[in-house]
Amino acid sequence: MLQLVYKMRYFFERHGFDVASRLADRLGMRAKSVRIFFIYVSFVTVGVGFAMYLTLAFLLRLKDLVYSKRTSVFDL
Repeated sequence: MLQLVYKMRYFFERHGFDVASRLADRLGMRAKSVRIFFIYVSFVTVGVGFAMYLTLAFLLRLKDLVYSKRTSVFDL
């Protein structure tokens, strides 16, 4: 079972790095620049998602503070 995992890992590593090399050749760039670009893009997408999560949490908290549930008419 472990041998199968190693074979799959080797296959994906071999062909995964080949994608960046082919793209770099087609664009006339270095493969290192393409790989670094993908790393930066992945960090940016994670950061944008986390920032959106924090913004929505803040807005929901603010909404709860503004529109608090009142138990009776005399709580105004």
